Amino acid sequence: MKLLRTLLITFSLLTITAAATAGEHSHEGATVQKLYNETMNPRQNEYPNHLGFNDLHIQAIRHMKPDTHSNNDPLLQVIVHHHCKAYEDNTLICMMFHTGMKDQDKPMGFEYIIPTAMYEALPEEEKHYWHYHLTEVPRAKATFPDLTAEEAAKILPIVNETYGKIVYFKKSHDKLPLGEPYVLIVQDMPEQD
Repeated sequence: MKLLRTLLITFSLLTITAAATAGEHSHEGATVQKLYNETMNPRQNEYPNHLGFNDLHIQAIRHMKPDTHSNNDPLLQVIVHHHCKAYEDNTLICMMFHTGMKDQDKPMGFEYIIPTAMYEALPEEEKHYWHYHLTEVPRAKATFPDLTAEEAAKILPIVNETYGKIVYFKKSHDKLPLGEPYVLIVQDMPEQD
C-alpha cells in the first residue's frame, strides 16, 4: 500500500511538472502546441490561460439589454468585457463579463463571432440575430485594452469583417442565471450620439 501511494504521488508530481513546462521546451521532432492565437493576441502576457479564452480582450458598451427604449438608458453605457478564444476556422467565442476576468468573476453570456463568408451562408431567418462589426464596433466604442495602438490597428480590420451573435444566460445583477437565456439583437437597440 505504501509503495502504491508513493507511485501515485510520484506520477502526480511528474504530471504536474510536465503540464507546467509544456510549450517551454521543444525536442527534436516533437510538435509544440500553440496555446493561443498569435494573430489575435500578439503578446499573450496579460492573462493566464483561462480555459483558452485569452486570445483577445475587447471592451464595449451597447451590449446590455436596456430597461427602456430610451437612448439615455444607463445600461447602454455599461462596459462589457469580452474574453475571446480564436479558432482555426476564423471564428471566435467570447465569454462576456460585466466586471472583467478576475478569479471570482462569472460570465453572463457569450458572443459567437464568425467571418463574413460564414454569415452569408446562414439561412435568411437566422441573419437577424447577428450584427455586423464594421457598423457595431464604432457604435459600441469597442477597444482592445491589452494591446498597443499598433497591435489594435492590425486586428481591427479583421474584427470589422465579422458578425456577432450575443446570447445571455444571466443578467449582471442576478446571482444566478434566472429565467430563459436570450439573444440580444444589438441593431434593434436605441441609437446614441
